[in-house]
Amino acid sequence: MLLVLLGFAAVAVPSSFAFQFIVNSTVAQLGTLFAEKQVLYDRHRGLGSLIREVSLAETLSGSQAIRDWAHDEDDPVLRRRGIGELEHYRRHFADGSYFFVVGTSGNYYFNDASNAYAGDQYRYTLDPAKHDDAWYYSTLALAEGCHLNVNNDANLRVTKVWMNCVIREGKNVLGVLGTGIDLSSFIQEVVNIPQKGVTSMFVDRQGMIQAHRDEQLVSLANFEDDPDSKRSLFSLVSGPGDTETLKRLMEDVTAESVLADSAFVTLDGKETLVGVGYLDKLGWYNVTFMDIDTIIDRRMFAPIGLLIAAMMGLIAIVFVLVFKRQVLDRLAALENVVHHARRGNYGPALAMGDGRQDEIGRLSAALTEMAVSVDDNTRQLEARVRERTVELERLAFKDGQTGLLNRRGLAAAHARSAGEGPFGVVLFDIDRFKQINDSHGHAAGDAVILAMARRLETVTDADAACARWGGDEFIIFVPNCTAEGLRDLTKAVMSALIGEAIVLPDGGLLPASVSIGACLADTGDKLDVAAAMADAALYSAKQAGRGRTVIFDRDMARAGQHVA
Repeated sequence: MLLVLLGFAAVAVPSSFAFQFIVNSTVAQLGTLFAEKQVLYDRHRGLGSLIREVSLAETLSGSQAIRDWAHDEDDPVLRRRGIGELEHYRRHFADGSYFFVVGTSGNYYFNDASNAYAGDQYRYTLDPAKHDDAWYYSTLALAEGCHLNVNNDANLRVTKVWMNCVIREGKNVLGVLGTGIDLSSFIQEVVNIPQKGVTSMFVDRQGMIQAHRDEQLVSLANFEDDPDSKRSLFSLVSGPGDTETLKRLMEDVTAESVLADSAFVTLDGKETLVGVGYLDKLGWYNVTFMDIDTIIDRRMFAPIGLLIAAMMGLIAIVFVLVFKRQVLDRLAALENVVHHARRGNYGPALAMGDGRQDEIGRLSAALTEMAVSVDDNTRQLEARVRERTVELERLAFKDGQTGLLNRRGLAAAHARSAGEGPFGVVLFDIDRFKQINDSHGHAAGDAVILAMARRLETVTDADAACARWGGDEFIIFVPNCTAEGLRDLTKAVMSALIGEAIVLPDGGLLPASVSIGACLADTGDKLDVAAAMADAALYSAKQAGRGRTVIFDRDMARAGQHVA
């Protein structure tokens, strides 16, 4: 009995250590796979749109029309072609804007998403003595091509990336052009991920935290913080050698020897897996801390331990052979599957199933399914993000029935052109709309609303914004408007709206009749004030018998139709 016990102990002790090692190794490698997949996914999302913008900017910088114009800036034909090329690309840039500095003169040309500077793209001439123009002169020293710089405002939670593309001909600089892109929403989405046991952040090359779910850790001014600051990535870890480990990971991904790398460090007194990726276009690192014990429950290995405990009653030699065949060999195969899955090869995982229903078989099936589904889940998540972004934009700024702007969308259009000059507001509603609903039904009322919306779109140009103000009321916002232009617009609107009878769902015809109120607001007036003046004019039009147009003037204000 003593010899059997000694032999049993001799087998049990090393077998127990071997099992723990394989389990820990499998958990660590699976956790590392998840950490690096998460980092690569965030890197792909963040750089996808950025790379597209850089490609567009690089294509624009190689345009022959731009180069010809830079050679002879004063030639009207070359100028028209150059501006036309810039405007063509502006409509494809995500930011909707561009800038171009002619190298010989230092003249700065610019236009924004609202096309506010159409026909007047020249803004000013750069001065080497001005601090605000220093970016241009430092860019001139760079090689030909597009160079990126990040402008991160932690207070406003805005992170914008500027693309400065240097156009050279030999040693001569013809100019610098480019655009910008806002990555704020992407960064907030990554750092505020609600996944339990996962903490993501962005840090710069010095390790200063640029984005984190805890705003107290965000470095507001890098030049005021030092590497020992609480806003540094290195201040979060406490284990011996952890700082050197983080620096090594950052150096590895910066050198592009690997796209993502990971290691274990001590965070809040607990061993934690950290994954690091490098967003080379931004000069930032995406750092993800993962609590493996929270993400992967080690209790899932309990059935294997029970199986091992039952087998320990056998003779030492039989125990070793059976344990090796039933446990160690299969766990080693599972570990090999994890190794292949980490490299993106899921073939061994698909071929591994042996059909056994014991603990290890179920564990193998579960872990295999998890590894195979990582890639599918990533693609599904990307698709959902795109779908929800489009849906949120539609719900936020568009009227669901007509497709026109809603009040929020019109307010945004007004905000984009604020301060540019006087603007016009045309407000109208459908005469006796309640009677239409009562007499012909709500389906007929909806048909009238849609018909008016479509007709309204035919008489407004690209600069104007059409919106459904509420119910049967519609509004037109016209930036940079004159009194004569406002009168012409109201005539065109009235003519288009009442030109033809409206076809109802039952086939009947309904004559269209509207009342219009309009006003010309001063520069800086609020949209609500202008709308109230137009509403006062609309009220006068209805009082005068409907089916007519009234433009707000001072006599209405003196008559008691005041504006809030």
